[in-house]
Amino acid sequence: MVEYGDAAAALLAARAQFAITISFHIVLAAFSIGLAQGLMVLEALWLWRKRQVYMDVYHFWLKVFALTVAVGTASGLIMEYQFGLNWSRLSAQAGGIIGPLMFYEVMVAFFLEAGFLGIMLFGLKKVGPRLHFLATCAVAFGALVSAFWILSANSWMHTPAGYSIDANGRFIAEDWWAIVFNPSFPYRLTHMIIAALMGSATMVAGTGAWQLLREPGNPRARLQYSMALWTIAVLAPLQIVVGDLHGQHTLEVQPIKIAAIEGSWHRPAEGAGEPLRLFALPDMSEQRNHFEVAIARIGSLYLTHDLSGTIRALDEFDPADLPPVPIVFFAFRVMVGLGLLMAAQGVASLVLRWRGRLVQARWLQHASVILAPAGFLAMLSGWVVTEVGRQPFTIQGLLRTADSVSPVSAHNVVWATVAILMFYTLVFGVGLWLLLRLLRQPPRAGEPGPQPGLSEDN
Repeated sequence: MVEYGDAAAALLAARAQFAITISFHIVLAAFSIGLAQGLMVLEALWLWRKRQVYMDVYHFWLKVFALTVAVGTASGLIMEYQFGLNWSRLSAQAGGIIGPLMFYEVMVAFFLEAGFLGIMLFGLKKVGPRLHFLATCAVAFGALVSAFWILSANSWMHTPAGYSIDANGRFIAEDWWAIVFNPSFPYRLTHMIIAALMGSATMVAGTGAWQLLREPGNPRARLQYSMALWTIAVLAPLQIVVGDLHGQHTLEVQPIKIAAIEGSWHRPAEGAGEPLRLFALPDMSEQRNHFEVAIARIGSLYLTHDLSGTIRALDEFDPADLPPVPIVFFAFRVMVGLGLLMAAQGVASLVLRWRGRLVQARWLQHASVILAPAGFLAMLSGWVVTEVGRQPFTIQGLLRTADSVSPVSAHNVVWATVAILMFYTLVFGVGLWLLLRLLRQPPRAGEPGPQPGLSEDN
């Protein structure tokens, strides 16, 4: 029997362990999604334009992709382990719905992606260019399908639909169409896929910039740098639009999360509008913000598209249902701040292209190196907003996190966390060392060897 104090400590330890495992895994999963799509585009351009430079860059990033998949698989197994160990009550209550969705993701990841990855790595000279391209497309498609099922399960926990609850409190599937395509799913899927592509693009742009600073004439470094900046320039404005749509829907289905994002403790007077709080120190005990810096009415413009509109404030909800406001408040601003920097990076690249100075502008190359992890940091901040903003529930409004955790002592969870951190330190340390070795030198010509009839020009 676990005492109350120990149960609270066990819950905190279990949440910390989940945060550690998902933070490592989600970056690798997103990088594999983005790289898979990039590899597909590179090979398509190689087949279309008959230029070996595309295949040289393809093989350079294929090695990185294989490393990402290998380390990501290891981190995913650990995540599944901790999920089964620490969240057995959630599995018992909602496993009939979440379980099948997770199973479909595993089937796709291990049978579609892993199967065709072997052809990508070793099959070009054996199966021919077109069949090899089909394998690349299969892996790219499999990565998207994996994201589809994971985000469907996660979205259902935010906006549950298509279920009933039996006498034992278990969730029973009634309408799988409504479960899979639950109300928040289209927004989360689109937002996450773009975030994965943006994170991969900033990493590729940073790598290309690093290589160009050392070898300005390398055509392969120029190619990957240029393609990555095109991706950022196109997707950054699109992500802003999708983010606004996602926010509008969240305001409808999870208004308490939006109130926490805005640090809105009390509704403004009628007609005053919501301010844009640039900075504040939210105080949950006093239910107010310290050192607030805000611009009047601007918050209403993006929240309600009306300068005098208001939203439900935090004092209009049950205090027991409030999420940790400071974490949500600051994580959102980190995400938005990094997103604006990436948008500026994309705009700067377009201006420099127009002036014919993209490759010569070393200041943008230095900036791109600094912004290399920005996409993934923004994505992690977004996930903090999403998941911490849902607290204290695992299934929004229906199952609390405290009622989802396993009856395991805090001592056991802490030691399991230590073991996981030791494993992650080893695996990710080796993986990071190999990754930096791969990225340090630009791709070279003719690796693994030019194909007949293909030129070396770019």
